[in-house]
Amino acid sequence: MAVEGQQATLKGKLKITATLRLETGLHIGASSDFAPIGEVDSPFIRDPFTKQPIIPGSSLKGKMRTLLAKSYADGYILNPIEEDVPIVARLFGTAQKNTARAARLQFSDCRMTEESVAQFEMLELDTYIGEAKYENAISRLSAVANPRQIERVPAGAEFSFALVYNIEREDELEEDMKTLADGFRLLMMDYIGGHGSRGYGRISFGAFEIEVFSLNEEVQAALQSKAEGIVSHLNGSC
Repeated sequence: MAVEGQQATLKGKLKITATLRLETGLHIGASSDFAPIGEVDSPFIRDPFTKQPIIPGSSLKGKMRTLLAKSYADGYILNPIEEDVPIVARLFGTAQKNTARAARLQFSDCRMTEESVAQFEMLELDTYIGEAKYENAISRLSAVANPRQIERVPAGAEFSFALVYNIEREDELEEDMKTLADGFRLLMMDYIGGHGSRGYGRISFGAFEIEVFSLNEEVQAALQSKAEGIVSHLNGSC
């Protein structure tokens, strides 16, 4: 058994790809400090070069970890991150002093598919591949309204999702994939980004595919034989 804080060996890598679809408008905020006059009050994050919307891998990783940690928690209060159950700690990593370990999961930023970009570029929207939704916060004390515009990526937009799973122990692969499938299911029953209680950020996953790689031919063959079952399990969870 590996000792916490030590470097684990690498048996292979498993790349999981899927299509992430927005079921409702999404807002993951970006800085508006230097927004031009007349722009929306709260813009969403974009790729600095293409100006297209992106979904940061950190947003997906953080939300999935939190949902799984809450689901595994025994009491009514979420335990500190250093007290996460072992399966959450090994999948998402921990920086606890003396027992730090790297995450087995590596989430990539999600970019819009070419087909989705082409579809939305044909539409007349409030901003480039974005819509401005008017929100109104009212003070309970003064009854003064505070109207503002929130930029959202429209529902129906599709993104390319990808993560890499480091295979450190073959005997834990099945349990890790089951936990990951549970994480996808929890994400789809929750939300990502801001304003989720008002219906923002509902997503779905589909069309899972897996690519496996190992320098060990025997491990490669064993992983390849399991790939179809993993894909079926992931697609079944979504």
